[in-house]
Amino acid sequence: MESNVRVRFAPSPTGPLHIGGVRTALYNYLFAKKHNGTFILRIEDTDQTRYVANAEKYIVDALKWCNIPFDEGPQKNEKFGPYRQSERKDLYKKYANILLEKGWAYYAFDTSEQLDTERKGHEEKGKTFIYNWHNRQKGRLVNSLILSEDEVQKRINSGDKYVIRFKTPQDEVLILEDEIRGTIKIDTNTLDDKILFKSDGMPTYHLANIVDDHLMEISHVIRGEEWLPSLPLHTLLYKAFGWSAPKFAHLPLILKPVGKGKLSKRDGDKLGFPVFPLAYKNEVSGDVSRGYKEDGYFNDAFINMLAFLGWNPGTERELFSLEELVQEFDLKRVSKSGAKFNPDKTKWFQQQYMQTKSDVELTDLFIPILEEKGISIDKNYIQKVIASIKERAVFVNDFWALSSFFFVTPSEYNAKNVKKNWKEGTPDLMQELIKVISLIEDFSSENIEKVIKEWISSKEIGFGKVMQPLRLSLVGKLAGPHLFDIIAMIGKEKTIKRLENAIKKL
Repeated sequence: MESNVRVRFAPSPTGPLHIGGVRTALYNYLFAKKHNGTFILRIEDTDQTRYVANAEKYIVDALKWCNIPFDEGPQKNEKFGPYRQSERKDLYKKYANILLEKGWAYYAFDTSEQLDTERKGHEEKGKTFIYNWHNRQKGRLVNSLILSEDEVQKRINSGDKYVIRFKTPQDEVLILEDEIRGTIKIDTNTLDDKILFKSDGMPTYHLANIVDDHLMEISHVIRGEEWLPSLPLHTLLYKAFGWSAPKFAHLPLILKPVGKGKLSKRDGDKLGFPVFPLAYKNEVSGDVSRGYKEDGYFNDAFINMLAFLGWNPGTERELFSLEELVQEFDLKRVSKSGAKFNPDKTKWFQQQYMQTKSDVELTDLFIPILEEKGISIDKNYIQKVIASIKERAVFVNDFWALSSFFFVTPSEYNAKNVKKNWKEGTPDLMQELIKVISLIEDFSSENIEKVIKEWISSKEIGFGKVMQPLRLSLVGKLAGPHLFDIIAMIGKEKTIKRLENAIKKL
């Protein structure tokens, strides 16, 4: 491995950052950190028609929440800056001119109407129109390959719209290497002459991407599978400039839960899960898209889940800290095939991470929820509550539903539970139980259990006749942690009051 690994994440600021983009950023980050390299953020905003004002901030905030910060980027260690392509546009014209001078590019003045006519003519013959070697010099297309230099200059001076196209070589076989997919062979005769630069002074992605990667000394380009068709052109551009190309790795798609097609926001909306790291508000429509952070996911659980969408460590182990992912990550273990997104597996990761969080940390997260409900209580008590319920929780927002009875008397009782467990003789039994509980001095969970069970045995009745109505009185339903832990925690006075309350209401 090269000693100077430099990778980049280069999103377009056209809206919220999809989790597919986050995974690309994550894999770049893991690869860089494993090899003591540099992780760069570059904003590819050449397409100003799709530019969204708050999207760049969203990207930066998302990377920060994911705990995968960039080493170089906008307003941070701008060693090779600027890192926004819109601020580098003067560079690209210079490099487009170099390609023109070398004969690797040419001016094309075709209007959209002319290209439509050419396209329809091919379709009528059952063919597909490709702007390349087989038609660029036949006279129907208008470009500098058939026009004189004077005519070309006259058109440019008069303000005619033009593009600069790459001149793809004819009758060559490209041997391309991908770190994930291996060797790929491409016949150049099948490639079209892509547009590199437009008369409005802005480059297309292809030219800007190659120039920036070269000038920023990028060693590895790790990007999504959707860019694989661009690999032949990008390789040829490096050859045309006489530059050494970086190594390429194209990541598999993240697929819909059904396993077919790329995961989209629509899939998330339909099935009830987010596809963005942070919630996002469309400033034009006002629509708000859900985010993993706002849905209550821990950032480390989210990242662990994301790492496994296309990569595996080669073992059965699934839980890794970010530092462990850095040590284990290897491009050779990235899959070629798409990774199916599983919402249930995402929740599984969240629940696993819930169990690893300390009771102190979870208490700090739960306190604001309690305060909103007007509950102010000792932290040590809350920690004990957390310890008793967190096994059944997926999100911090689940805590209240799982533990409300530790803080307030139930205001209602589960109707089905009442019908099945609150019988004619139950109130009398509960009155007797109140007397038993009032006499208990050692109010520890173990002793309460011992005393009550001995009393039940002495009455020669089934345990369910007492235990179920008792839980119903304290919790409001037949759920929750160990019953005698609940009694010990809420205390003798509240236990008796809740029993009396149930007797009155039921």
